[in-house]
Amino acid sequence: MIQILPAIDIIEGRCVRLTKGDYGSVKRYDASPVDAARRFADCGVRRIHLVDLEGAKAGASRNLATLEAIASAVQCELEWGGGIAAEQDLQRVFDSGASYAIVGSVAALQPDLFALWLSRFGAKIILGADVRDGLIAVRGWMDDTSLTIDSLLRRFTQAEGNKLQEVIVTDIGRDGMLQGPSFALYESLISNFPDLSFTASGGVSSLEDIRALDSAGVPKVIVGKAIYENRISLKDIAECSQKESFPASM
Repeated sequence: MIQILPAIDIIEGRCVRLTKGDYGSVKRYDASPVDAARRFADCGVRRIHLVDLEGAKAGASRNLATLEAIASAVQCELEWGGGIAAEQDLQRVFDSGASYAIVGSVAALQPDLFALWLSRFGAKIILGADVRDGLIAVRGWMDDTSLTIDSLLRRFTQAEGNKLQEVIVTDIGRDGMLQGPSFALYESLISNFPDLSFTASGGVSSLEDIRALDSAGVPKVIVGKAIYENRISLKDIAECSQKESFPASM
């Protein structure tokens, strides 16, 4: 069964959403990140996806106080990304209560450092692979690289002693658009890298999208705007989180 990870994106301690990663498209929501996390935890979700958007843009964490407050308020796992550029940033994220750290720019731009972090922290490190027009984007999606996602993943799956286990793959062009995920992308990745656990991110608009990802064999899916725009309800998330298999209809 696919695991649903509700998303909380944070700017200035508030819940926000962007469209296609554009910081000029910020939409702010009334819920505080802590209150949102409590509601998601009450639904029975096992993990919440948290992103420090200011940190991602600045290249240094900006909202760790919010992470600490959320970690004190809920018991579920927390994965945190945005602005993790040095090992001291990584350690601060874990010290602030994150169960997992999402690292993207370092993996693309400093692969030796990322490999070192994998050797030290193992499964607590999640690779964040953000794709725009087939290429990896970095630094809060503001800069593009010449790396394809397949070439990025091969760096860390072909190395001796590889400890990479989880990868979040975001299709930037679909993020916040509510037009459906990139199914072909995830099917290809699962086929090419069967030993990795992939999380789909970007474009989810309905339970039907989640069912289709589940049928494609995607282990996890991040859902953000569809929740905040009331296309997927907390009741839906609660029912899905409590079932052994994804319901065919609700």
